[in-house]
Amino acid sequence: MKLIVPSLKYKDSFLDALMEFEKTKEAGFWKFPDETPRTLESYIERILNHSEGADLPDNWVPCTSYWLIDENNEFVGHINIRHRLNDFLTNFGGHIGYAIRPSMRRQGHGTQILKLALPKAAALGLDRILITCDKTNTPSLKIIEKNNGIFENECEQTGDLPTKLRFWIDLV
Repeated sequence: MKLIVPSLKYKDSFLDALMEFEKTKEAGFWKFPDETPRTLESYIERILNHSEGADLPDNWVPCTSYWLIDENNEFVGHINIRHRLNDFLTNFGGHIGYAIRPSMRRQGHGTQILKLALPKAAALGLDRILITCDKTNTPSLKIIEKNNGIFENECEQTGDLPTKLRFWIDLV
């Protein structure tokens, strides 16, 4: 397993995973609040720009994205490392967000993607990271705990959204 900068080399596998995500009706990391790119090329260009702080939707912060690729060169998942926090991220989103493609869940890939991302976050100058998950998301809770996440508190969300659990992971 390896984390790579998003690349067209994995286009077919990424698009297969995207179809899996779409079937689950989950909110997707591939969508943006202003305009979702129409091609994989423009999507990759946009997320690479985000790592430089360019082409960000309103209220977004710079973030670096990586793809988890397995030994068969298959796209397994995606992870974002946000360079800093704003008010929303402090309460609900954290420094890191990740997603494992549905067909590859419950195989330890979530734990692995977070483990591999922690040194990348440290290389961005972060001493510790905030990571959150829905209180109802037991698999994500376990991933965070396996990566030494220390529970801080819960944050209630508005409407029918589940409570967020907030954890810190020290990187130094």
